[in-house]
Amino acid sequence: MGEPREAFVELQERLRRPGTRMLDRLRQAQAEDGRVDAEDLERAAGEFGWPVAAVTGAASYYADFAEGRRGRRHVRVCEGTSCFVSTQGQHIPGLERALGVRLGECAPDGSVSLQGVRCLGYCYDSPAVLDGEQPGSGEQLGGLFGDPRAAERRTRPGWVEPLKMRTAQIPHASAVDRPVVLAGLVGDEGPWEVWPGVVASGSPDQVMAEVAASGLRGRGGAGFPVAKKWSATAQEPGPRYVVANGDEGDPGSFCDRLLMEGDPHRILEGLALAAFAVGARHGLILIRSEYPTAAERLRAAVSEARESGHLGKRVHGSDFDFDVEVVRGAGSYVAGEETALLHAVAGLRADVRARPPYPTSHGYLGQPTAVNNVETLSAVPWIVRHGGAGYARLGHPDEPGTKLVCLSQRFRRPGVYEVEYGVPLRHLVEDLGGGLREPHTLRAVQVGGPLGGFLTPDQLDLPLLSRPLAEAGVALGHGSLVAVDSALPAAAILRHAWAFGAAESCGACTPCRVGARRGVELAERIGEPAQAEAALAAHEPLLEVLTVASLCAFGRGVSCAVRSLLRIYSDELRRTGE
Repeated sequence: MGEPREAFVELQERLRRPGTRMLDRLRQAQAEDGRVDAEDLERAAGEFGWPVAAVTGAASYYADFAEGRRGRRHVRVCEGTSCFVSTQGQHIPGLERALGVRLGECAPDGSVSLQGVRCLGYCYDSPAVLDGEQPGSGEQLGGLFGDPRAAERRTRPGWVEPLKMRTAQIPHASAVDRPVVLAGLVGDEGPWEVWPGVVASGSPDQVMAEVAASGLRGRGGAGFPVAKKWSATAQEPGPRYVVANGDEGDPGSFCDRLLMEGDPHRILEGLALAAFAVGARHGLILIRSEYPTAAERLRAAVSEARESGHLGKRVHGSDFDFDVEVVRGAGSYVAGEETALLHAVAGLRADVRARPPYPTSHGYLGQPTAVNNVETLSAVPWIVRHGGAGYARLGHPDEPGTKLVCLSQRFRRPGVYEVEYGVPLRHLVEDLGGGLREPHTLRAVQVGGPLGGFLTPDQLDLPLLSRPLAEAGVALGHGSLVAVDSALPAAAILRHAWAFGAAESCGACTPCRVGARRGVELAERIGEPAQAEAALAAHEPLLEVLTVASLCAFGRGVSCAVRSLLRIYSDELRRTGE
């Protein structure tokens, strides 16, 4: 019995070794001949000292590696909700015809391949593609693959329609003298103004106390109190880690991309303050592969921060060491869930892990880890500089502070708005967003991404708060709003919701893995005569299984979104099968 046990322990230790470069190693192998084959897997396993099965598991899991051969020209096209609404999905067959290759395939001569992804972060200018690592969006896609001028347009920097940053400034009657600063959207404070003084003469307890006083909660969707997470991590024996979650995969949300591309140093300063508070010496940032510019700018910002003395050994003459590593993902929505994310940054499959134990005690490489969304971290420097009490006076007593809200392409004024928690959704939709562009009329609003839910126009007086929205059957999530116009057929949006669940489930639990595929089947049957009523009736037991038996919030979120759609579109769905 001793030998198998010793072998198991050795295997665990080998997998605990840092493998943050494993995804880059697989990406390098793919770049050589367009695919990751068995020989590549064995070679990578030998280099990292891992079992071949562990490397194979990662390569077969991530969409960037698992879709077969990649062409010399690789195009990723967005299938997210905003892009789907803007064209009713017709931009995809248009690209297939123009490129001469079907979605998910590579041309026989290896010249071009086309991959579907669920969001590229250009929801304000849908539809969107990544041609290699060059983004394109909106009306410019009309001639992208047939217009001879398209090649010249792609060589110009910034040929994507630039986002006109739209901000809802905190009112002058606000409880604080100066507005919160996120990505330079509001105010003019620069990054790294707090960090040198804190690390030189401050204390971790002071940082922790200000964040606790602010009432800051996670902005990535879960809404967990940040100070509580940090405190739990700090109480565990070291080494400890801090991780920034830049895996913004929710279709409809693009504020994290703008933060990472436009204000990377503020994120790094927030991560450094988190590390100081919990006593971590190493930080990591996971950025989804669909955000190549964000990864490039954050890596550049890390180098600049080192040169300026903000990172490295004995930061600003103190006895505190801290450095940051940027990890690029490989195509997985579920990698945004914190346990799956920690597997991803270690180079493993981004499978969800049952909790407890929580990452605060068993996180990256099995060590205590505090994981925070990049928007959350961006608020920390302001809180530490101006005081948690001032931040707590903003927003609502249940949810203090501000939130970046994203409005999609169908609005007259799409973009990102920084608002206080508690503002009515109607203020966001009508006052800030300006309603829908003509000639469209609003049928529903998706709140919080594909795991959030849908509301009707007469529900827009609900406040931007988690509890009232949950009572209405939707989740606040990441805070994005996608407008759905009345021209989009009910059956189409229902199929879209189920297709997202089937495509992005990590497969770790049967209710979600099988249930989402069953949902797609039921949605297809709704369009068939004499089957709509039975298919609709079969939804409820399926949704109940997803709600009560899914391993993580993904299956429960898909169930929540589909339920809200059935509530809004039930009559129309029944008429579809007539």
